[in-house]
This record gives sequence, C-alpha cells and structure tokens, in this order.
Amino acid sequence: MRAAVLGVHGEPPSHAEHPDPVPTEGQSIVRVTAAPVVPLDLLCASGTSYFGAPPVPYVPGVQGVGVVEHSAVLDPGTRVFFATSAGMAAGDGSFAELCAVPDVDLIALEAPVDDTAVAAIGLSGVAAWMTLTWRAQLQPGERVLVLGGGGAVGQAAIGVARVLEAGQITAVCRSEDARQRALAAGAHEVVAMTPDVDEFTSRLADATGGAVDVVIDPVFGVAATAAARMLASGGRLVNLGGASGDEATFSSSVLRSRSASILGYTNNSLTPDQRRDALTAVLRHAAAGRITVAHETVSLPDVAAAWQRQAAGQTSGRLVLTI
Repeated sequence: MRAAVLGVHGEPPSHAEHPDPVPTEGQSIVRVTAAPVVPLDLLCASGTSYFGAPPVPYVPGVQGVGVVEHSAVLDPGTRVFFATSAGMAAGDGSFAELCAVPDVDLIALEAPVDDTAVAAIGLSGVAAWMTLTWRAQLQPGERVLVLGGGGAVGQAAIGVARVLEAGQITAVCRSEDARQRALAAGAHEVVAMTPDVDEFTSRLADATGGAVDVVIDPVFGVAATAAARMLASGGRLVNLGGASGDEATFSSSVLRSRSASILGYTNNSLTPDQRRDALTAVLRHAAAGRITVAHETVSLPDVAAAWQRQAAGQTSGRLVLTI
C-alpha cells in the first residue's frame, strides 16, 4: 500500500510503499480517506516525547477518517472516525491507504459532514466539547475566554461555547490570520497576544469587562498567567496544552478570594463511550454549520512538505492529508 513512512526520528516522513496491515484479535481494517497532521504526530516522530522514541520505520497519524474494509463489529463500508497510538506505541497510524484499528477506537459516522472536515475537527472537537461540558461545566450566559483561538481546539471551543449559549466569547490570537479564523468560528471579540503579562492582562480586561467565568487554555505560559487574573468568582481555567510553555504563575489571593479553579484535561482520560458521544455531538452541530475548523487538504504524496509546514507553523488552518 502507499503510505507516509517515517524512517528517521526528527525528519519528515516520505511517500513510499509499505506492507499492508495485518489485523490482530480485536482489530478492524479501515481504508483511510483523510487524516489530519497534528502537533502530536510531530512530537511523537521527534523521538523526544515522553512516550519514548518509537521504533522506525513506522507510519505516523494519530487520527483518521475512512470506511471499514474488514471488521467483526461493523459492516464493510461503514464510514468511521478512528484514533491510533502511532508514535506512542509500536504500530502504524493513519497516514496510509489502510490502517489496522482497535475495534474500541472506531466511531461510526452518521452526520453529513465531509471526510476532510471531520478529520480537521476530530479529537480537537472532542477536547473542546469535554472541556466546556465536563470539566468547566459551562452554564448558559457565562463568559468564556479561549486562548489560542485561531487553532483547531480554539476554533472548536468557540463553536461549542456558542452552542452551549455562552454570553460572551473572547478569543486570544497571535496573528491576523488566526484572528480571522477565530471570528469566523464565532468569537465576539479577539485580543492580540503580547509577551508582556501586565500589558496582556490590561488588554484582556478591556475586552472582557474585567472578568470571565471560563478559560479554555491550550497554550499555558504568559497567556494562562494573564487569563487567571480575569477569573470571576467561581471561575474555572481548564488547561489542555502547553504550546507556549510548561509554566504559568497563579496568584494564591486571586484563586482563594474568588474560589476559582485551575483544572487539567486530556483526551487520554476519556472512555471510548465519552469520546464517541462527544464527537457525535460536535459533528451534529458541525453539520448545521455551528462548529467549524478551518483546514486545507494536501495529497498523500506531498506529505513531507505538509509536515515541514506544520513544523514551521506556516499553515492557514489544519492540514488534512487526502489518501
């Protein structure tokens, strides 16, 4: 089969022939149609992640969309979304014509959403839905601040916040392109990021009126430090990433005086049922145009260039490989 094959840690994968997957007990074979290139793919392939260096050669791709070819649990031809452990454990991922997927990680798709759009939303949509509903327990009318609002998680979180009837949705972005993506996703206000925490705090205060009830934070660092100062009484900051660093500073007096909460989140803590229900809910709203993630498609033979663009941050949205 054709696949994107990583031969050396830290280098882009190349388009090449690769052995067809052989399913083991409890696995299905999926013919892949679309697969997003996400930061986790690059982290795992670097050989420096906390998962350890994956054996090479292997096929990256931790998410994908396709149709079932062989399965004991779903009929052939069933359209599915799936997750893989490629780069986190031995085995190949979604950047290939065929992929062996644990049956428990298959999610049958019913919503009329294009395969590439499903791939772009994917687990970012799951994270957005679960951080706002399960961890933050957002209530109608509450004010939401989304850090990294131009990214896939940020765009999805903006859409989910609107679906859940948030009162005001403010996004934080670094570039004009990201600002436009956040506005297209439904943000009411967009604040430009600045590295000076005091200046950034002032900008947030001006845009939000001085307080927010929920912060969705996939970036941490200076942005989280400033955002925590905006928490209202009973406010909740949910962190699900560290794109801007692994450390932030929180004021004890602010947290105590406002009974505010700093919460962590990872998709890895979800059960298969939670993941399935969250994605199904997100795609139902995506089909109605209420949740969107900007993306562009790249053909599988161009995977090396797409990989390099993702690494350099030179994208106009999520890159999705079409197989």
